[in-house]
Amino acid sequence: MSYILITANRNYSSWSLRPWLLMKGLGIDFDDRLEPFTKPSNYEEFRSFSPTGQVPVLLHEACAEPGRSRRTIYDSMGIALYLADRHDGVWPSDPDARAWAQCAASEMHSGFSALRNDCTMNVGVRVKPKPMSAALIANVARIRELWEEGLSRFGGPYLAGAELTAVDAFFAPVAWRARTYGLDVGAGQAWVDHIIAHPAMQQWEAEALNEEWREVGHEDELRACGEVVADYRVG
Repeated sequence: MSYILITANRNYSSWSLRPWLLMKGLGIDFDDRLEPFTKPSNYEEFRSFSPTGQVPVLLHEACAEPGRSRRTIYDSMGIALYLADRHDGVWPSDPDARAWAQCAASEMHSGFSALRNDCTMNVGVRVKPKPMSAALIANVARIRELWEEGLSRFGGPYLAGAELTAVDAFFAPVAWRARTYGLDVGAGQAWVDHIIAHPAMQQWEAEALNEEWREVGHEDELRACGEVVADYRVG
């Protein structure tokens, strides 16, 4: 199969990280194409390859559909579902773990707006957060509850058992947030440490630290979240 995965900046693009980590972690080969955020809205430029004007996008070059040379798969959940139809390991094989993982990943995909807004992803910095809103406190408590449940029910070290699956990929951006903002995730910190140590996450971080460009909108969002106390990015 011939895949091209289109993602954006390593520091900022939490949605991009999900399919990138999943494919790397499962050993699914793909060409890695990066389209950076260059301004607060890249909608028009991204529309040239993405129906939604957003990333990530998976291009499947070798789909056997008459009259078509390429299939465009968009949205991180859409990509995960598409890959699950074609590759083993996207979801856990155990039925209980699989059901839990699909629910938890879906909850992450559709919820946690306070966490997204008040703790934006930026891999290369450390932040002293502003006082947490009630909504953010509730989001972090639910994250902690989910992670502790998955680890205790399925034995770890990943959220749904012994192997990395889509649920880990969907929560991976939160692992960076937990580190960046010093969030208290209880026993879930064991998963944070484990997933950040994964070779693919280490590669993502190394690329994030080496990014020289900054996008003013994302940087403004970061400063609104709290005080930047360390910045490990080049430049």
